[in-house]
Amino acid sequence: MKRALDGLYPPICELCGCGLKDGKVLCEACEEKLPRIASPFCETCGESFFGQVDGPFDCPNCKDISFQFEFALAAMDRCKETLELIHRLKYGKEIHLADGLGKLACGVLSDRRFQILLREKWLLVPVPLHPSRLRKRHFNQAEEIAKVVAKQCQLPMMNVLKRVRKTSTQTRLSRKQRLENLKKAFELRNTWKMKPPATLTTVRGVILVDDVFTTGSTVDACAKALRKAGVKRVAVLTVLRG
Repeated sequence: MKRALDGLYPPICELCGCGLKDGKVLCEACEEKLPRIASPFCETCGESFFGQVDGPFDCPNCKDISFQFEFALAAMDRCKETLELIHRLKYGKEIHLADGLGKLACGVLSDRRFQILLREKWLLVPVPLHPSRLRKRHFNQAEEIAKVVAKQCQLPMMNVLKRVRKTSTQTRLSRKQRLENLKKAFELRNTWKMKPPATLTTVRGVILVDDVFTTGSTVDACAKALRKAGVKRVAVLTVLRG
């Protein structure tokens, strides 16, 4: 069926429009141009640092904040092209873009810390949307990206969390204000609440998956809910560092 559709509607690069094969969404040239997160970067939030740094370091923004996750790392650094693809996925409902974005996210799994988590088969958990937003959008972009990562890396994925509080816009809030704004915004889904208490404590850890990491307030609130449920370790994987 897919090959038949490709014959009727030949696939093209979503950025430059050139012809493609093998079900990709980006041509090699466009994909290679996208800026990857590369060392040096903050060991906690993954913020890129342009300059010379000797050894692992934490950025100034993370020194005064105690996150509930161990570390967060995005695959791509800030760029208008990747942000365009994410916006088209989220607001243009171009769900087919999740495949390309998910595969881009997998690039960060070569990091030494993620390599350990892959061997230990940590559980992938997508950051949930509030029900009102999910009804409007009809899908959760974080879940669509997580499905691709799960397939590529042979990791389990489960929708463990739900968003129980619709928060106000965070655009103009500081990092600490965002963390405060999202307190108690997430909790376990009812189906997980009814499971034996040891259910989540038996997993080695959880990798939270989202499309963009900006200040870390959303994933930190999710990580707090997971830790409250007994998860001992949490890491964060995103496509873009906003």
